[in-house]
Amino acid sequence: MKMLRAAFTLAVVFGAALMSADTVAQSPSLSTAEAREIAMEAYVYGYSLVDNYRIQYAYFVDRDNPEYKGDWNRIANVARVYTPQDKAIQTPNSDTPYSFLGADLRTEPLVLTVPEVEQDRYYAAQFVDLYTYNFAYVGTRTTGNGSGKFLLVGPNWKGPTPKGIKGVIRSDTDLAFVLYRTQLFRQDDIGNVRKVQAGFKAEPLSVFLGEPSPAAAPAVDYLKPLTREQERTSLEFFDVLNFVLRFCPTYSDEQPLMDRFAKLGIGAGRKFDAQALSPEIRKAVEQGIADAWRSIDELGKRVAAGEVTSGDITGSRAYLKNNYLYRMRATVAGIYGNSKEEAIYPAYYVDASGQRPDGGHYRYTLRFKPGQLPPVNAFWSLTMYLPSRLLVANPLDRYLINSAMLADLKRDADGGVTLYLQHDSPGKDKEANWLPAPDGQFLAALRLYWPKQEALDGEWKQPPLQRSGAVMTGSTDSR
Repeated sequence: MKMLRAAFTLAVVFGAALMSADTVAQSPSLSTAEAREIAMEAYVYGYSLVDNYRIQYAYFVDRDNPEYKGDWNRIANVARVYTPQDKAIQTPNSDTPYSFLGADLRTEPLVLTVPEVEQDRYYAAQFVDLYTYNFAYVGTRTTGNGSGKFLLVGPNWKGPTPKGIKGVIRSDTDLAFVLYRTQLFRQDDIGNVRKVQAGFKAEPLSVFLGEPSPAAAPAVDYLKPLTREQERTSLEFFDVLNFVLRFCPTYSDEQPLMDRFAKLGIGAGRKFDAQALSPEIRKAVEQGIADAWRSIDELGKRVAAGEVTSGDITGSRAYLKNNYLYRMRATVAGIYGNSKEEAIYPAYYVDASGQRPDGGHYRYTLRFKPGQLPPVNAFWSLTMYLPSRLLVANPLDRYLINSAMLADLKRDADGGVTLYLQHDSPGKDKEANWLPAPDGQFLAALRLYWPKQEALDGEWKQPPLQRSGAVMTGSTDSR
């Protein structure tokens, strides 16, 4: 079976006829082979939407969730960096305190205000739609550190640009997410971050104009999302996808794809009835999901080998060109990854010997030669993660080493910098350069915010992760 049809760019126009929302979930002429292909394609297409919804539901809908941030259309500031207790987002950073805005644009646009920020402090507001495409940025790199007001509008909004608005930002989906990052220089700098965060404002356009509010959009009966574990195998995945697609007007170039999905009962407002599927078709759908994960695993090998980079798999709709497999990989690896112009994420999935890093068996070093620190206009960091892509609890409560810590790092004799990635302390004289690892497998990720051109074009290469010794005598590579 051909996997993902030419890297799943889906430029081919499928010739399926559109079924009505009242049609039964399964087309009577659907073969098991076609059901398997459609399930695989729909799963790859929909994974980012379903996982994004899981987080948005936790942040802006479920008040009983420990991750809840607040109501839609209100900015929630978190004046601290993320820790191992923050578990909703996979591979979060621990550099920049976050601010969050879940935007429901069905009723009217929002006017977003950003304050003046001191020139040496990086900040960015990343605009993400339900597909997880990055559709705009406001901040240091794009609009500067001056104050301003921007109009965030939904896909169907029409109207004049009000006075005092620097720019109109249009989301392709009715619900959107704005993720603010504000640079923290050191722990005693948190008060200054709070001042910046206090300047982030969101208000309905009617309030900004001093006009009566329009009639509110209908209340939404939100569907309970799946957990990350359930998303991997549950056929309810397609129920959630159908729900989320209600807020995603179909792009014309994706209509043939939606027509094809409809043959399996997948689409905005449709009914995917897993119980109504024949045993053979149900099995085919399950196999299609498994096929999607096998394709992701194969892509993961290419990422680990450096053939595909974070800059290839994150970005706007126009940049990704309907490569849904890349989009899914970006979500699995670290949802809400920035577009490459804003940040890149060279990661360590394997060490220099090609093996998965394991703090229970080995100690590791990462050495930046003189003049070879990550080239950035803003800042860089190296963060430690569990295989689950959550931060690693450790005695130092240190989850990363970043460029703001350079003055405290011990330099090599030639002026380079060696970092120690290991479970146990490298010794008091080296502890400033110690990034604690778990007692088991891990991955580590560099972050280069506002990377310089030599990082984007590959002239600068990340240094290899080298084993510096075994944790216990007799350890082997056969784990």
